Amino acid sequence: MALSQRLVLRLTAWTMLAASPAAAIGQQVAAEPNSCTPPPPLDSAAAAKRDEGRKAYLENEEKRNRVDWPYLARYRDSNALLGAPKPGEKRVVFLGNSITDGWARHFPTMFPGKSYIGRGIGGQTTPQMLVRFRQDVISLKPSAVVILGGTNDIAGNTGPSTIEMIEDNLASMAELAKANGIRVVLSSVLPVYKYSWAPDIDPAMQIVKLNAWMKGYAAKNGAVYLDYESTMSDEKRGLKCELTYDGVHPNTSGYRVMARIAEKAIADALSGAH
Repeated sequence: MALSQRLVLRLTAWTMLAASPAAAIGQQVAAEPNSCTPPPPLDSAAAAKRDEGRKAYLENEEKRNRVDWPYLARYRDSNALLGAPKPGEKRVVFLGNSITDGWARHFPTMFPGKSYIGRGIGGQTTPQMLVRFRQDVISLKPSAVVILGGTNDIAGNTGPSTIEMIEDNLASMAELAKANGIRVVLSSVLPVYKYSWAPDIDPAMQIVKLNAWMKGYAAKNGAVYLDYESTMSDEKRGLKCELTYDGVHPNTSGYRVMARIAEKAIADALSGAH
């Protein structure tokens, strides 16, 4: 499947959650969109509006990829405004893809009072994350970084990628952080049974293999392994349907589960208890 087709399918899934009032934190969990109960089909007017949005999105993405492949412009101004951490501030940067990007708007309610900074960009792969690691992580002078990436590499978003290539990129990010005195939390890739935008790929066991490597790397190199997989995986090694709206991205219930697991891992990293 061509990259442009994959972007269209990813945009459709992403906008489904963003446009739904039920995705707000204050809503009943039962009212949330999830993959157990797919949404009804769109009427013609809504479908036409969606198609217009897809076209504009693709045109913008193609243009940006030619001039700013890692999307350094996304957070450049926000980083400049953020400034250095205050004395005693335990700043934590979350670096990732659309899963992190969608999570960041919930940080004030899921992590109240915490200096947690979201630096996720939808669709990104680990080489793109590695290119912007200095700008979007090191320059912010955090106490710790939570890295969540790899699923888009497996999906082939920026071209074919082996598990070893993903491992190299994750290790490079961890080593950059360590060299700059930043504690490292390596997040397991969330379970996926199928990608809607890359249906020919079988990701489940590739994700299991990558996560096993990550756990071993963390143990050998003084990092913390954040294990989402064991809690969020179903019997097919996909994401539990009540925790996702499309089989890849968490809904609010999924993010709540992630927040609970992440808090323990971050505390371990900051205390050095690992």
